[in-house]
Amino acid sequence: MNGFQCISPDVRLGKDTKLSQFINLYGCEIGDHTKIGAFVEVQKNAKIGKNCKISSHSFVCEGVTIQDNVFVGHGVTFINDSYPRATTLAGDLQTETDWKVEPTLVKKGASIGSGATILCNVVIGENAIVGAGSVVTRDVPDNAIVAGNPAKLLRLLTTAETAA
Repeated sequence: MNGFQCISPDVRLGKDTKLSQFINLYGCEIGDHTKIGAFVEVQKNAKIGKNCKISSHSFVCEGVTIQDNVFVGHGVTFINDSYPRATTLAGDLQTETDWKVEPTLVKKGASIGSGATILCNVVIGENAIVGAGSVVTRDVPDNAIVAGNPAKLLRLLTTAETAA
């Protein structure tokens, strides 16, 4: 650890992982040859695969699994709670025991454009492309291009495009 990286001892880093300055990693797993950009936070129990690129200012929260060869653009935010609250019904600040982490899966080869928000309980399919600024509220099929708020299917990638 240096003055510009906060990496807790429980982080599992793969071979030849590239880490920028001003990052916060704790309790997570990052695969071989993955690049983490500046001002990225990856929380405990998040998993990022091999050969991924997580661009600057992105937030990967607990419950997110990103498989191999995934691109995450600048300022992408993942969410792990459908009904977030600061306090319990009794008015006390919530703790980890007061809510359940809801998962998100990004399958291999997917690309998520800058500024996208990915809600929990969704699967982004293999080789799918999420347009910049999109809000993903439901599953994205394999080889799909989606965009908008909420993200909607624009088209499917052709066989030639998925082989590229």
